[in-house]
Amino acid sequence: MKNRLAGIVLSVMALLLAADASIAADTKAQVAKPTAGAGAVDTKGPAKRELVDINSATSAELKAIPGLGGALAARIVANRPYANKTQLKSRKIIPQAVYEKIRDQVIARQPKKR
Repeated sequence: MKNRLAGIVLSVMALLLAADASIAADTKAQVAKPTAGAGAVDTKGPAKRELVDINSATSAELKAIPGLGGALAARIVANRPYANKTQLKSRKIIPQAVYEKIRDQVIARQPKKR
């Protein structure tokens, strides 16, 4: 009886190990070669957002940028125009730390000459 029970236990363990190895192989294949559809990994990086023009954006549009509140948005609007976005820090409109957070989200477009 003990030998038979030991045989069953060993058989079950062998099946579990085989199933685990099969699952691991499937997982490696999926990670190595993602497919389109649900659960696919985006290898192209984060989606590009529209840049906010500090020379024409409304205060509400500026406040929507993470890291900018109402007071800083009002200061940006009040000190327009800007030749480039680095003037936000060089003219001391916003602190350096805030500029570092938002610099990839803003632009200072210039009006078109006629």
